[in-house]
Amino acid sequence: MSSNRVTVTPYKRHSRHVHGQLRPQCQSSAPSITHHPHRHTMATNITFHPGSVTKPERDDLLKQRGVTIWLTGLSASGKSTIACALEQHLLHLQKFAYRLDGDNIRFGLNKDLGFDEKSRNENIRRIGEVAKLFSDASAITITAFISPYRQDRAVAKELHDKASIPFIEVYIDAPLSVVEERDPKGLYKKARAGEIKGMLVYHARTHPSSSSSRIDFTGISAPYEAPENPEIHIRTDETSVVEAVQKITEYLVSKGYLSL
Repeated sequence: MSSNRVTVTPYKRHSRHVHGQLRPQCQSSAPSITHHPHRHTMATNITFHPGSVTKPERDDLLKQRGVTIWLTGLSASGKSTIACALEQHLLHLQKFAYRLDGDNIRFGLNKDLGFDEKSRNENIRRIGEVAKLFSDASAITITAFISPYRQDRAVAKELHDKASIPFIEVYIDAPLSVVEERDPKGLYKKARAGEIKGMLVYHARTHPSSSSSRIDFTGISAPYEAPENPEIHIRTDETSVVEAVQKITEYLVSKGYLSL
């Protein structure tokens, strides 16, 4: 890839890393959520109606291939920051790209969901379906969600695999000490003070060399299950936003998902 090095214009909406921190301006405040129990009623007497344009035909007409880039990681790991910058970069390359962000989706499509395990599962299931629709329309779809459970991410991937749509899992990774230092929403501070239940637990196996990763949060039970074999692994305490975008873009080019 050295001869085809991707050049990324610095993302001006984000300040530089300071002491290993990402300082995004492209982020939304966490919404105030009122939980309404969601009811599932299975639809009956329905038939899938295929369109007149096949996906390969659409890809050829739009001169790009639809693909889902699934960013997963702890709160404050840098998912939204990188997603914003990647979307901007791809659009500047004249590519049809769209970003789905965790907080933003909870203002609309998923505003009826809470943060218990069942709601988290349904949240990711819906996003998997929406991402698949965007990518089926030949968009480069970028999702930025904590998506803490491996099984839920596997379900999202399976949806794409069945539709022959590429699914790229990107682990946005940072040590607990770094995400706690960033903590733009104050969630970690509140969790340590016992003010938040259901905050994500940081598994020691994610960074076994770090003693801080073994800290237990009192009254906290929801785990984050780190990807075991992500297509791309980015340590945001060691990688700048521009470098992260460059790494993802180069991967897309190397796999034939993107032509420059």
